[in-house]
Amino acid sequence: MHARSSGQGGVSHARIEELGATEAEAFRRARPKSQAATAGGIAGFLGGVPMHWMSDWPTPSPILVEQARGASITDIDGNPLDDFCFGDTGSMFGHSPPSVARAIRRQAGRGLTYMLPSEDALVVGRLLPKVFGLPTWQIATTATDANRFALRVARAVTGRPKILVFNGCYHGAVDETMVGLKDGKAVNRKGLAGELRDLTRGTKVVEFNDLPALETALADRDVACVITEPVLTNCCMVQPLPGFHDALRALTRATGTLLLIDETHTISTGLGGYTRTHGLEPDLFVLGKPVAGGVPASVWGMSTVLAKRFAAYEKTREPGFSGMGTTLSANPLQFAAMRATLEEVMTAENYAHMERQAARLEKGLAAAVAATGLPWHVARVGARVEFICAPGPLRNGSEGIAAHKPALEAAIHVALVNRGVLIAPFHNMMLVSPATTPRQIERLIAAFGDIAAKLAA
Repeated sequence: MHARSSGQGGVSHARIEELGATEAEAFRRARPKSQAATAGGIAGFLGGVPMHWMSDWPTPSPILVEQARGASITDIDGNPLDDFCFGDTGSMFGHSPPSVARAIRRQAGRGLTYMLPSEDALVVGRLLPKVFGLPTWQIATTATDANRFALRVARAVTGRPKILVFNGCYHGAVDETMVGLKDGKAVNRKGLAGELRDLTRGTKVVEFNDLPALETALADRDVACVITEPVLTNCCMVQPLPGFHDALRALTRATGTLLLIDETHTISTGLGGYTRTHGLEPDLFVLGKPVAGGVPASVWGMSTVLAKRFAAYEKTREPGFSGMGTTLSANPLQFAAMRATLEEVMTAENYAHMERQAARLEKGLAAAVAATGLPWHVARVGARVEFICAPGPLRNGSEGIAAHKPALEAAIHVALVNRGVLIAPFHNMMLVSPATTPRQIERLIAAFGDIAAKLAA
């Protein structure tokens, strides 16, 4: 017992290090081409990777992808992988869905960007309210941009300076949301590069599921907008307690505060996201990542009341740059891919398949955990499943952050890759796509069970 308590997640440091070393060597042996190409990093890129967080993958070197199709990836050494990462939700509906690929090819011959709408925009303008519920929309390129623009609207119409976030939240790279709690006080998140400002001057932060703290924070009526995920997804999954979302909506309305629901991860819940599945009523709605089938695009919508308030504000705003919009936003390639995704990929039938297979995955992983006696648990929101190397369920962001076990999770990740399974490099997240087969689910459950048994032995 003492050895386990001195490790992570009920596993001794020695056993974690042993698994990590064994699996790292097996990974290298299986990828001689990748090793030769990436030894010392990929030439020409800062830190040896095209985007700095690619170095956060736990594998000894980057996996160089030859091709991805459906729910599978093949690397340049010919190693096949059942993909449960899907670009961290960017390809949640599978790699290159045929209808999206056809739309991209069609649009490629018609021009890629010209800062004017295409006929596909007419269709997407009808589809967005139909799928997500809110009536009025704008297009951006990333969910980070969409959140930034939506928060500008919130501040503009309310005249209030502050926003409120929940500790452990994820809203892309929006500066104002890079705030957390330390010893009960709001602080800048550690590790922010080049951040000279005290972000807490414009942002309040409370724990998810803590309604008394939320009520106190909103009482001053200086918060323009609460921005939240329906389920915390970037600090080990934290589900809302019963009644939390109803109370959140009631408190924001009572204090004149707008509510922004960011569905960029929880779009896994079902058609229309967590918002439509559970009947939430946000003033603002943001979705990025998979909305265009993997083509960079995002959408942000608003209620009829808010749209009218912003239109009135626009009449009083002095001429000048609004701070909302980028040149490549709402380009015709985005619209072509988005139309195909909304019409043919993001369907009730596909979500039903994803739900069935994700439930099967959740049950299998939970059974494997139970068989080992390890103090872990499994969480799920629709097609998104996580195994968490700590007891659960988790109640707030602080518990979610504390549940993260980096060394243990890194060793498990590489061990899964060596058994032909790829999961997300962050928080043990696994997605089930319309292309995911029962056989792939069973392979993941078996691989995970084998690794967990080794760690618990």
